[in-house]
Amino acid sequence: MSHEHHHHHHHHHSQSNIKTAFFLNFGFTIIELIGGILTNSMAIISDAIHDLGDSLSLGTAWVLQNKSEQRSNDTFTFGYRRFSLLGALVNSLVLIAGSLFVLSEAVPRLLNPETPHAGGMLMLSLLGMAVNGAAVLKMKSGRTMNEKVVSWHLLEDVLGWVAVFIVSVVMMFWDFAILDPLLSVLITLYILINVLRNLKKTLFIFLDGVPEEMDALKVEKSIQRIPNVEDTHHTHIWSLDGEQHVLSTHVVLCEDISKEEVMHVKTAIKEALHHYPLEHITIETEFSAEDCSLTAQE
Repeated sequence: MSHEHHHHHHHHHSQSNIKTAFFLNFGFTIIELIGGILTNSMAIISDAIHDLGDSLSLGTAWVLQNKSEQRSNDTFTFGYRRFSLLGALVNSLVLIAGSLFVLSEAVPRLLNPETPHAGGMLMLSLLGMAVNGAAVLKMKSGRTMNEKVVSWHLLEDVLGWVAVFIVSVVMMFWDFAILDPLLSVLITLYILINVLRNLKKTLFIFLDGVPEEMDALKVEKSIQRIPNVEDTHHTHIWSLDGEQHVLSTHVVLCEDISKEEVMHVKTAIKEALHHYPLEHITIETEFSAEDCSLTAQE
């Protein structure tokens, strides 16, 4: 299977995963809102509002993931890969806003807890774990930042329903109404921390940071070890979407090198870097006497 075919297949799979997650999430949100009101459960109502935000951001992720598959053109010469990354950013911000809303609703209930309908909570929690668990299994193979952030959306829902299940079982035997908002707060804080970590990674990619699986110094040294290479500079490494990376570098060649030897150097550089997930490599060759700056005088 060629790299291009494999990459297209992966992006199609990614789009299908997010589409499935969107419909599962949106459909269940309606059930959740009604169930939360009927059972008077803060955990369920909070999760329903949060799920509504999740559904909107999942829909955005689906559209942007589809957009990211379009080929490059004169406007976006690297293609639309970063549209997928934009989806991850939007999702993170929506999830953070939703988490803060849940906390604002749940914390006051810690002071004045209300007893929910435990039986109804139990039935909804079982259904919630089944639906959201299926969505997590669908997304667990995701590799893009977009899919990883979406996975946190879904994992949050699963953990939330586990909390609701525990609360409902306990309250069927004991009157501990405070457990409902307490577990809601704990789960939300746990998810919020992880989403902030993913947001940091997403922003790092947006700011053209060197991908964590690549070392700029090691890359330069591996190029400098190639015969007829004197030095390297202006080496830049960044990522398009957290999965596919780009490298550009200036390679200083030995004097009196032949055209054929220049071609050999370029081939050797590509071979030295083949184990890195590089989507595109740009190599500019020059000699030590040259001034490669854009302001060089002719």
